Amino acid sequence: QVRLVESGGGLVQAGGSLRLSCTAQRDSISSIAPMAWYRQAPGNQRELIARIGGSGDANYTDSVKGRFTISRDNAKKAAYLQMNSLKPEDTGIYYCKNDLYNSWGQGTLVTVSS
Repeated sequence: QVRLVESGGGLVQAGGSLRLSCTAQRDSISSIAPMAWYRQAPGNQRELIARIGGSGDANYTDSVKGRFTISRDNAKKAAYLQMNSLKPEDTGIYYCKNDLYNSWGQGTLVTVSS
């Protein structure tokens, strides 16, 4: 199994920023696999937030367009999510996913206060 580890979550005030990281803990996996970030808000289903292909092409859900940026480092087999202008509705557990191996990280909690 591919192990993914997220980090960078925490408590931030509305309007602030956080940068999440996701690192694949396996050397032999593809370095260009599509990667994605999901969010699960309290009491809600897990929602796709952003996805990035191996060539760097990115897609976002409407609620985060213009505020979040997904990126990747193929050499490090890592994905990142830069979150700006955070809102309380962004609160939730953020998970990264390797779409080639269908592997998930353990999640990192983001709490945005008013």
